[in-house]
Amino acid sequence: MLRHEFQPGKLVAGFFVALAGVIYAGDAGGAWETPWFVVIPVVTGGLCLAGAVGLLTRGIRRRRGKGRTGATAEPQPEAPR
Repeated sequence: MLRHEFQPGKLVAGFFVALAGVIYAGDAGGAWETPWFVVIPVVTGGLCLAGAVGLLTRGIRRRRGKGRTGATAEPQPEAPR
């Protein structure tokens, strides 16, 4: 399996969307009563936080990448046209 780059912004976004699902599942299961509009700030806040984390991650990776001299990945050969 190929390794992929860790993206914390997507992790944060997925967490908040899953949290919204848990909130609705708890309401549907009768565990608690949730008004319909409660999930909007949860998802919106989570997406904003995910964007901020993504920008922070991008800034950190750009800063760390400037000091490196060698390429870490081998270049892929071009496909024939």
